[in-house]
Amino acid sequence: MRIVKFTTVILLMLFLVAGIANSAAVAEYITTLKMRQALAPMVSWQESVSKYALNNNISPIEPKVDKVWKLIPGYNGLVVDQQATLELLNELKPKSTEEIIYIWKEEAVITTLQSLGAQPIYRGNPAKPSTSLMINVAWGTEYIEPILKILAEQQVKATFFLDGSWLRNNLETAKKIVAHGHEIGNHAYSHPRMSLLSDARIREEILNTEELLRDLTGHPSKYFAPPSGDFDQRVVDIAFDLEMYTVLWTLDTIDWQKPSPETIINRIIPKVSNGNLILMHPTGSTVEALPELIRGIREKGLIILPVSETLSSKRILPVEQSIKF
Repeated sequence: MRIVKFTTVILLMLFLVAGIANSAAVAEYITTLKMRQALAPMVSWQESVSKYALNNNISPIEPKVDKVWKLIPGYNGLVVDQQATLELLNELKPKSTEEIIYIWKEEAVITTLQSLGAQPIYRGNPAKPSTSLMINVAWGTEYIEPILKILAEQQVKATFFLDGSWLRNNLETAKKIVAHGHEIGNHAYSHPRMSLLSDARIREEILNTEELLRDLTGHPSKYFAPPSGDFDQRVVDIAFDLEMYTVLWTLDTIDWQKPSPETIINRIIPKVSNGNLILMHPTGSTVEALPELIRGIREKGLIILPVSETLSSKRILPVEQSIKF
């Protein structure tokens, strides 16, 4: 401020000496000088924010078809919202760049899964710190409620893939699954080996269950889990034609063999990582292993989400915003 005043005085003297002391010209100069002074910090902030963004922005990861994992969903980028950050800076007026609060936003992937055609899905994006419990249900009800109780206590949402014939015979139990807020998927109607069926029968198996699921949930299924993981390309093509993706698994508990809870834990926890889909069934072994399984997954820094959310390209912002870049 002293520099501004000193410069102004000098200029006034020069104007007077030169005989051109035009008050309007002097006032305009003073205003311009003050604007430049006010603008200088903003230019500096803009440079700081731009540089920070250049060094810290995370680009989107586009979905792709992998030789081993087949269709792998993409993962949105995370970038600094420079305009919003500068607007906040203008309000807060921090004293140093260390006090800048950066505002982040997602940068969506460009490629859609649909554009990559009919491909099976075995996992989510390996950059996404989430995993999913996919519970295939085709027999029994005695372990459903204990599983629902544990999931509720642990505040976990799973995805239940329901066999159509089971659903028809156990509608009230299925309603309880939905009432607990869990995701529902299609598991065919009669638990057949899908690859051995005709095209017409494949379509019938999926559609018969889909009709029941629409009545149960009020909306169409997005994912189809073939019974026993048995499928061929015809199955994938037909499901795709019915606007569903064929979903398999990354890790298998093999709980249908009724192993000890420790065996299930040891099969999953050492291997579980970003984007994994974990196959389970409603068995006694699953009930016993489930609390420890959930704890072990969380200790590895993973969030347990429904299948659709793990396979989504959306970022897990509450986790990532806590990271100090």
